[in-house]
Amino acid sequence: MTGVDVLGWVSSLVLFLTLSQQIRLQWRSRESRGVSKWLFIGQLAASVGFSVYSYLLDNWVFLTTNLLLVANASVGEWVTLRNRRSAKAGEQPTKE
Repeated sequence: MTGVDVLGWVSSLVLFLTLSQQIRLQWRSRESRGVSKWLFIGQLAASVGFSVYSYLLDNWVFLTTNLLLVANASVGEWVTLRNRRSAKAGEQPTKE
């Protein structure tokens, strides 16, 4: 593995952890106020497209990153929808 590969993998990990932390905060707070309904839908569509593109280029760093982002966007959309359903049902967000 070259230094360029290490840079790519570390950058991929940082991006994934950053986005995952946002979803974790939304999960724990049960709050999705201010999150556009199109955020995760757009991320999902872009990540699927970039996954195919990365596969066609044989770029495993970006393929892995984008597949992780597909999973991240799917979970993020699910958490956002769960939080909005809870808010409509009158449940109070938790403070953590």
